Amino acid sequence: MLLTTPPIAPKTLQTLQQLGIHTLQDLQQLGAAQTFLLLKAAGQTVTRSTLWQLAALIEGSAPQDLSEHCKQQLLQSIRRHPPVAVFPSESDMEYFMRHALAAAAKAAESGEVPVGSVIVHQNRIIATAYNRCIQDCNISHHAEIMALTQAGQTLQNYRLEDCDIYITLEPCAMCAGALIQARVRRVVYGAPESKTGAAGSVTNLFANTILNKHTAVKGGVLADESRNLLQQFFQNKRRSNPAGYTSD
Repeated sequence: MLLTTPPIAPKTLQTLQQLGIHTLQDLQQLGAAQTFLLLKAAGQTVTRSTLWQLAALIEGSAPQDLSEHCKQQLLQSIRRHPPVAVFPSESDMEYFMRHALAAAAKAAESGEVPVGSVIVHQNRIIATAYNRCIQDCNISHHAEIMALTQAGQTLQNYRLEDCDIYITLEPCAMCAGALIQARVRRVVYGAPESKTGAAGSVTNLFANTILNKHTAVKGGVLADESRNLLQQFFQNKRRSNPAGYTSD
C-alpha cells in the first residue's frame, strides 16, 4: 500500500519518497524509530507527533490510540538507536568503493592482506591507503588508520566530522574505535569480516550507546569484489606455502 497524504503531511511524504520509502511495507521494514531518524538526518523538521504518526501507520491505528507506554518505548528506541545517516546513491558509493578496491589490489601486490580504503570530503577523495602492517612492521597500520592519518594531515584536523570513509572490508575493533574517535560521518564497507568485524559481524562498536555516537555505517557495497580479492590472495598464499601458511 502506497503512503499518502493524508494522513502524512505533504513535506514529510516528499522526504520519505526521496529516501526511497514509498509503501507501508517499506515503513514496516525500517520501523518507526529508524524512519524518524532518517527524516531528521535528511533535514526534515520532525516532532514527537511525527513519530507517533509513523508508529500508528505501522500498527494500523490512529496516533491518539497509542498508549503512553508505547510512546515511552518509542522514545527509548530513539535514544538507544545507532547513528542514522542518509547515504549517497548506490552508484556514488560504488564509484568510491572501486577506488578502495584499487588500493586493496596494491596491498596484495605488496604481499599485504588486500584491504583498501579511501576518505571522501565534499565529494572529493582526500586520502587513499591500504594495509601496510608487514611492510612497516606495525600492526596498527591497517588501511583505515593509514587513511585517517592522511586525511587529518590534509585537513589539518584530527576530527573528520564532514568525511566519509570507504573500506573494502568491515573494520576491526581497533579501526572502528579510531573511526568513532575521529567522528567520521559515514562508514561504507564492502565484505563482512566474520572473525574480527566490529560493525556488526562479531560486535558493533558503532551501535554501542556508551561510546560517542557520531558515525553511521552501511555494509555490503561491492562486497563480492572485495571478498573475491581476499579469497584469491589467500589461495595464492596457500599454494606458495601449502605446509606452513595460515590466514590468522
